[in-house]
Amino acid sequence: MPDYHERLWPTPWIYAVSLLLVPASILVLAPVSLPAGVATGIVLYFATVGALSFTAPVIDVHEGRLRAGRAEIPLEYTGTAVGATDAAARVERGTGLDARAFLVIRGWVQPVVRVPITDPADPAPYWLLSTRHPTELAAAINGSRRPEPTERGA
Repeated sequence: MPDYHERLWPTPWIYAVSLLLVPASILVLAPVSLPAGVATGIVLYFATVGALSFTAPVIDVHEGRLRAGRAEIPLEYTGTAVGATDAAARVERGTGLDARAFLVIRGWVQPVVRVPITDPADPAPYWLLSTRHPTELAAAINGSRRPEPTERGA
């Protein structure tokens, strides 16, 4: 069982706004064929909904690993994760953003979690992840980190 699991589904208003593809298609294709406009609008709507749903990234903390979208990193290479909401999240996604950071952010999910990367070989200084539950994700990352290996002998 994962320590944390979240799929960044689009919010309902994204699906509602996508419905505007139907009247737009009708408007464009009505001079040629009204049924073709309706059919095209419906196909475009379902293709958009399918693409948004199918490409929604997953954030997962499980067995000492953090997975965000297609990327994965052992938690031993991460620092202390910190969640941000409201104005702090806007700064993290905007003026405070490092161009080298690895991003899994979605515009419809405002809160973020910043996960510092401690691996010197990794070019990304941190990961910035959108999440609807920043406190829980940061706690899962910080609480799931495996303890440092102890020295043997002596």
